[in-house]
Amino acid sequence: MKIALYYRHIDPADRPAFDQLIATLVAHHVDTVTLRDGDSVDGCHFLLSIGGDGTLLSSVQFVRSSNPAAFPPILGINFGHLGFLTTVGKENLSGMVDDLLAGRYSIEERSLLQVERAGAATAYALNEVFAHRGDSMSLLRTQVFVDDLYVATYTGDGVIVATPTGSTAYSLSCGGPILTPDSRCLAITPISAHTLTLRPIIVPDTARIRLQVEGLQSTLGIDSRREALASAATIALQRAPFTIRLIRTAGQNFFSAIRDKLMWGTEVRQ
Repeated sequence: MKIALYYRHIDPADRPAFDQLIATLVAHHVDTVTLRDGDSVDGCHFLLSIGGDGTLLSSVQFVRSSNPAAFPPILGINFGHLGFLTTVGKENLSGMVDDLLAGRYSIEERSLLQVERAGAATAYALNEVFAHRGDSMSLLRTQVFVDDLYVATYTGDGVIVATPTGSTAYSLSCGGPILTPDSRCLAITPISAHTLTLRPIIVPDTARIRLQVEGLQSTLGIDSRREALASAATIALQRAPFTIRLIRTAGQNFFSAIRDKLMWGTEVRQ
């Protein structure tokens, strides 16, 4: 078996847990490959993302240098803080490896946004895509179209288009709805809209969304990546033709994560 490892930085305080993980994989005769930018994960059975949620979001970009149809399922190991996507802690990594190799886990299919803009390669977002005014003191004007139908002009700090996975991230902090991972829809959420009647909208994930942005020094966010936008830019978004598979170990599900991470009170016994 071959497992890909992806991490951006291992804090010295986390080094003992990381070393334990590597030793456990070696003891199980697992071949490992450490991923760097541009590497392919073809031939790997699993991808272990080691860090926080931002690390896991970055690991999705290996799909561009790999075969999307054979992209391995991702298990997020939380060496970060909140860890909404990185569901496995560093307390019992040996048990996690045992469960993984024995097949004691479930798979959640997660949709991606495919991002097209002039002068740049196609990108993919697991969480969200957003246009933001950046450091400019001026309001950003973003015209939103759904299947070429004009929706509205969002004037304010910007606009977020979130997948169900990203509905618990930036969109949620801006008042967007929480979507279950199997929801076949997208959320369009304004960021500090100047017109208070502009509210989040949910559209089917079959829709083609276009953002036409007007504003100086504005920024495009694609998950954890940022890039500058021209003063007049068009961003075309649609659901990617493939999905990403996330691993949940035994006893975990979306609602348990909601309760644990968002502190939704005590669990009701049935």
